[in-house]
Amino acid sequence: MNTSTDAIHIQNLIYSWRPETPTVLDVAEIRIKRAETVFIKGSSGSGKSTLLGLIAGVLSPQQGDVTVLGQNLNNLSSARRDAFRAEHIGFIFQIFNLIPYLSVIDNVLLPCRFSKKRKENIKASGNKMQAEAVRLLEHLDLDLKMLQQPVTDLSVGQQQRVAAARALIGSPELIIADEPTSALDADRQEIFIQLLLKECAEQSTTLVFVSHDSTLEPQFDRSLQLAEINRAGLQGESDAHTFAGF
Repeated sequence: MNTSTDAIHIQNLIYSWRPETPTVLDVAEIRIKRAETVFIKGSSGSGKSTLLGLIAGVLSPQQGDVTVLGQNLNNLSSARRDAFRAEHIGFIFQIFNLIPYLSVIDNVLLPCRFSKKRKENIKASGNKMQAEAVRLLEHLDLDLKMLQQPVTDLSVGQQQRVAAARALIGSPELIIADEPTSALDADRQEIFIQLLLKECAEQSTTLVFVSHDSTLEPQFDRSLQLAEINRAGLQGESDAHTFAGF
C-alpha cells in the first residue's frame, strides 16, 4: 500500500444495480484526505448507501476507479476486498447489524476475529483486546454493567454505541457511518457525534459520515452534497440492497 495523502479517491465512477436499470451513481471525482472528517448529505434514494458500499468494496462499479487507502479496489477479487475491509475499514450501519445472540463485549470484539492487523494495533497500543473494548464503550458513555448482556436487551441508543465501538476497535484507518443517528433525538445525536469525532481525532482516523440531516454538517471538516456531485440525479436507490461488514 502506498503513502498517498488520500484516504479515498474516486474517479469517473458509474454504477447501476443491473444493466437494464437506471444509473444510480455517475461521479466524476471525490477526494477525501487521510484523517479528514467528511459529512456527505443526500436525500433518501440519492445513492448514499450505494456510494458507501463502493467505498467499502462490497460493490464494484461498472466504470471508474475506487481507490481506498492507496489500494485500487477494482484490482482485488471479492475475497481480497472482504479481507481489505476487515483489516482497514470500520462500518457503522443505520440498523447497526449487531449479532443478537452475542453479548455487548463479544459484539465489540468481533472484528478482531477477522483481522490480524486490528489485533496487532491493540497490542501495539499496550492494551489487551478486552480492555480496549471496555475503553471504547466507556468513552462512548455506555454503562459497563451491560458488558455481558445480550445486545437485544439494550435501547436503540445503547446499541448504536456498541456498533460504534465495534467499528472503532483496533484503530481501522477509515470509519464509514451510514445514517447512524437517525433513530436518536437531537441531544443524543450531539453527544454521540462528539464522542465519535473525538475518538477518530485521537487515532487520526478518516471519517465518512452520511446523513440527510444538514444540522450535523458544522461539526465536520467539510461536507459534500451528493446531489451536486452525482450526475445521475435521483434514481430511486433501492433500500433492499444491504450488506454486512464491520
